[in-house]
Amino acid sequence: MKFTLSWLKDHLETDASLDDIVERLTNIGLEVENVDDKAQFRPFVIARVLAAEKHPDADKLKVLSVDRGDGKPVQVVCGAPNARAGLVGAFAAPGDYVPGIDVTLSVGKIRGVESHGMMCSERELQMSDAHTGIIDLPEDAPVGSSFASYAGLDDPVIEINLTPNRPDCTGVSGIARDLAAAGLGRLKTPDVTPANGNGECPVKVTIEAPELCPGFALRLVSGVNNASSPKWMQQRLIAIGLRPINALVDITNYVTFDRGRPLHVFDAAKVAGNLVVRRAREGETVLALDEREYTLTPEMCVIADNNGVESIAGIMGGEHSGCDENTTDVLIESALWNPMNIARTGRDLGIITDARYRFERGVDPEFMVGGMELATQLVLDICGGSPSEPEIVGFDGYVPKIVDFPFSEVKRLTSVDIDKDESAGILTRLGFEVSAKGERADVAVPSWRPDIEGKADLVEEVMRIHGEDNIDPQPLASHNAVNGKILTTLQIRTRAAKRALAVRAMMESVSWSFIPAGHAELFGGGSPALKVANPIAADMSDMRPSALPGLLVAAQRNADRGIGDVALFEVAAVYENDTPEGQRRVAAGVRRGTARMSGTGRHWSGNAEAVGVFDAKADALAVLEACGAPVANLQIEASAPGWYHPGRSGVIKLGPKVVLGTFGEFHPRTLEKLDVSGALSGFEVYLDAIPEPKRKATRTRPRLEISPYQMVRRDYAFVVDRDVPAATLLRAVSGADKKLITNVNIFDRFEGASLGEGKKSIALEVSIQPVERTLTDEDLEALSAKIVENVAKSAGGVLRG
Repeated sequence: MKFTLSWLKDHLETDASLDDIVERLTNIGLEVENVDDKAQFRPFVIARVLAAEKHPDADKLKVLSVDRGDGKPVQVVCGAPNARAGLVGAFAAPGDYVPGIDVTLSVGKIRGVESHGMMCSERELQMSDAHTGIIDLPEDAPVGSSFASYAGLDDPVIEINLTPNRPDCTGVSGIARDLAAAGLGRLKTPDVTPANGNGECPVKVTIEAPELCPGFALRLVSGVNNASSPKWMQQRLIAIGLRPINALVDITNYVTFDRGRPLHVFDAAKVAGNLVVRRAREGETVLALDEREYTLTPEMCVIADNNGVESIAGIMGGEHSGCDENTTDVLIESALWNPMNIARTGRDLGIITDARYRFERGVDPEFMVGGMELATQLVLDICGGSPSEPEIVGFDGYVPKIVDFPFSEVKRLTSVDIDKDESAGILTRLGFEVSAKGERADVAVPSWRPDIEGKADLVEEVMRIHGEDNIDPQPLASHNAVNGKILTTLQIRTRAAKRALAVRAMMESVSWSFIPAGHAELFGGGSPALKVANPIAADMSDMRPSALPGLLVAAQRNADRGIGDVALFEVAAVYENDTPEGQRRVAAGVRRGTARMSGTGRHWSGNAEAVGVFDAKADALAVLEACGAPVANLQIEASAPGWYHPGRSGVIKLGPKVVLGTFGEFHPRTLEKLDVSGALSGFEVYLDAIPEPKRKATRTRPRLEISPYQMVRRDYAFVVDRDVPAATLLRAVSGADKKLITNVNIFDRFEGASLGEGKKSIALEVSIQPVERTLTDEDLEALSAKIVENVAKSAGGVLRG
């Protein structure tokens, strides 16, 4: 929303400076985005042409002697046909920037004659499109003074970033009302005087779609002279980025920005019969004022006559009935439109206009007739003519919304103590009607504030006018105890997982939550409940059931660009179903090529090995440990999902039912369907499946106790069935004596005919740490017997002979 300072002062009586106004606007929620103080026009001065001689080498050029008011005439070469001795105009000296032609002047030679500046046209100073001659001022124009000040070009332009909930400030009058309420002056928006009509309006209006058009006002003004609009109006429109067209059109644009009330004018001679407000018919078309033809649908509202559609209601008029220089009879229309329908129609047709901008936010219903009367007043003043009586259809008047407002609500919601009289005064200055009843008030919402729904909105109004800069800073309340944790357990685990994987030389990736249907089906998804209703692309049709497809595809994209050794991870949401419980938080990772934690690629001392199942297992366990899972109690099983290689993958469990994650190398069939190649391993850990840590009485670390006794290591080799997991042996050996046995490590695996069909040998190193005394041979033999017994019971193993 743009406006000039002088325009604002038409509605606001104030002595405040431009800086004060800009600061106050931002303070009350109308954030100022830009201020153009028109400094570029300051160098231009009013100058008089003393002499105009024909150029010696050009028929269409003249050599002027120009007096700038300093008594030192300068020579200027000029090609304007109206250049003559005695002309008073605008002069630009060398070094001045001319905005209309985007040129900084310098002393130059034109056909061999030096020129020390130029006499400017209106287009060169962005006053209009006129460029047939230089500016011709009255004889009494003060030579030597500022042309910008004389012509009103020094009027600053303010641009505010208007939020969608403030339709009342889409007009300069509404902005002035807010500033006056904030104490920056007195509101002086002039009242609108109804015109005295001569007879009924000959064109009648029928509303066939009252749900789309709650009200319609129309008036005929006969005998108008549709010439150019006044200079002051053109300058204001040009300043805010609008191009003057003709008086009638300029008046509607002016009222749109002055009062936030969009209007439309029809050339009455081009309207056949009466007007009907209705829904468009399927396939109906209209040639709009932007010279584009639009195809309409029954969801759209139009204004039609006997010839068909004349206007896309509330958005843009039709070319057929538009006003031009030949218009003598004009129909002025001011209507109310359904905001949602306007927004939908504008979006579907791709039309953005100032009228749509205001109607889709909600205009003041009480000013529907007032807007028409103001436009009529301007048309009569500028174009002349004779008005008819207004034709008003459908509008039943505005019934104010009453909000029960406890004054204590300001303190409750903001912690700022504002006197109830001040609160009532602020609301009254903003146009609310306040009926105070002790500590409460009934507040009637004005017609121009459709955004006010309840008492919280009134608190916001009080606070923004009271001013956040008036709130006294207060220290934060001191707590007697150490604060508890702020982040949730899942947030803590998310950060811990990211740190753990970054430490393991993996790069974080952020991929789409949507994946192709084929990829989703590969990883256990693809159900109808997880289909995206309106996907942004055909290959983003399903919510992902796993983070691995996106990571695998990302790894392949890197490989296609020459980076084959890559390790990626992502901590994000995956979707098992469409319920809240079906959204899981996972940490997933993929390694490709030789991107192991120990290093990648080729080296003179030996090339790095390709990634495998144990790299993925180590990554998964690192995440679980960082997130506080009881790693010592975890179980590894071989029943991994089908997208992993069946012999090189595993499932991490806590007990028989709780699955904490999966890991492994990927099945060749999975990689083929994803169009991915290379050595690849990955994992996926369910962060939300990790049990909550037990609450401890204290965070103090226990005392470090180091045993003074020598650690003992004993080796055992057990023969077990080939399908017995090694983890079963580890648990059996560790469980023989959890106090003495501190570590169990597998250091050898052997299969051969000497062991028997279907058998294998697993060799273990057991670390035994005495804590109370040195162990005797009898103690060690008893412990060994317990280990052998546990292995036989749990895994069916026997000591290898």
